[in-house]
Amino acid sequence: MPASPAPSAQRDVIRESLRIAGEKVSRDRTIDVRHPYSGAVIGTVPKATLEDVRRALGIARSYRSKLTRHDRYRILMKAGAIIATKRDALAQLITLESGLCLKDSLYEVGRASDVLLFAANRSLVDDGEIFSCDLTAHGKSRKVYTLREPLLGAITAITPFNHPLNQVIHKVAPAVATNNRMIVKPSEKTPLTAFALADILYEAGLPPEMLSVVTGDPAEIADELLTNADVDLVTFTGGVPIGKYIAAKAVYKRQVLELGGNDPLIVLEDADLEEAATLAAGGSYKNSGQRCTAVKRMLVQESVADQFVELLVEKTRAVKYGDPFDPAMDMGTVIDEPSAIYFEKVVSEAIAAGARLLVGNVRRGALYSPTVLDRVTPDMTVVRQETFGPVSPVIRFKTVDDAIRISNGTAYGLSSSICTNRLDLITRFIQELNVGSVNVREVPGYRLEMTPFGGIKDSGLGYKEGVIEAMKSFCNTKTYSLPW
Repeated sequence: MPASPAPSAQRDVIRESLRIAGEKVSRDRTIDVRHPYSGAVIGTVPKATLEDVRRALGIARSYRSKLTRHDRYRILMKAGAIIATKRDALAQLITLESGLCLKDSLYEVGRASDVLLFAANRSLVDDGEIFSCDLTAHGKSRKVYTLREPLLGAITAITPFNHPLNQVIHKVAPAVATNNRMIVKPSEKTPLTAFALADILYEAGLPPEMLSVVTGDPAEIADELLTNADVDLVTFTGGVPIGKYIAAKAVYKRQVLELGGNDPLIVLEDADLEEAATLAAGGSYKNSGQRCTAVKRMLVQESVADQFVELLVEKTRAVKYGDPFDPAMDMGTVIDEPSAIYFEKVVSEAIAAGARLLVGNVRRGALYSPTVLDRVTPDMTVVRQETFGPVSPVIRFKTVDDAIRISNGTAYGLSSSICTNRLDLITRFIQELNVGSVNVREVPGYRLEMTPFGGIKDSGLGYKEGVIEAMKSFCNTKTYSLPW
């Protein structure tokens, strides 16, 4: 496959993002970053040593920010303005290292601006509370006050490949807003955008001691990022096995773990099927299906399943996929060829077990076609585990009880989508689905950047992300009382 040309603005962002504070890095201490569509090396990043990590953590712990609320507001707002001026270049960089199509990358840059806007405004909100103490016969004429302070130590943030900008900024912006110091370890598959974001924040006025980006081999440096005495909190977004490893390894550290999902879209017989099929296709194929809140399973009531599947196939065939730098494409590649091979494998296994392939299951390198499978059963790997790609498996069910049982029948509990107009059933699903969020007549992933987000079971420990919840997690609460 031919390599996509990199425009001059794109090359400028890459060059800028790889600047390493005047230090020269030997070739054996670097990691190649490849464009998933062509396989070409498009940049290198340092392979940090343990000493590099320890130095970064030590700097972060020892630094005490004097930024006022207004200072933090100004920095975050200015960073948002800079991102707006570099919108196209940042989108090209995301596409270059992730293989996501330009439509998805441009959308991600827009979301990043939202995160900065919300974090900036929340930094101005007084987060203290006041309790009067004369509420009972045993009380006194005093008042108890609370205030939130930044953590004493550093925050380690470990981010995945699927949103190279937004996953990083969802951790960095709340850290800046609360005056914390953060060490970001981005995925070694998509690290370039994290460097670009750090440079933007420095340009906006953020003291460099408050943010470091460390790239390296997880086998070499990950444990240090989890166990070092200078770390107070670990925030991680990624797969379940790594998340559980972090939970076991970090032990007496605060942890915010967002570990993916197996999110159902449930279509009942009274649903608007055109709307449901549109949501299903968009929820399955946006970001090449590589989202923890992508539609991973479609549970459709038997009486309308044939009609729904026909509409879904029609919408799937209309999705243009290919060279991610082609503005006409609706979908680019997945992150790498091994991932595409895995999707092909689990789909083929489902077909061999009785599922019907209606469209797709075509692979060329890291390019994997939008795929529809019908008559899937809950025991098949393609729906029992999280298939992190553009696959639409349809499971047919008879009753609402069946839908709830099947939906709750996996190890995950992140998000869900319900397509119905019946308020009684909406209420029941909200009450009985074991998930972190329920969206009615919308994709499972719908949210605002500041609303609480996270799951239960293997999707997480119940602690939420989103700007407001992250800011709470990143603080110590102190109480004090005064005579009154």
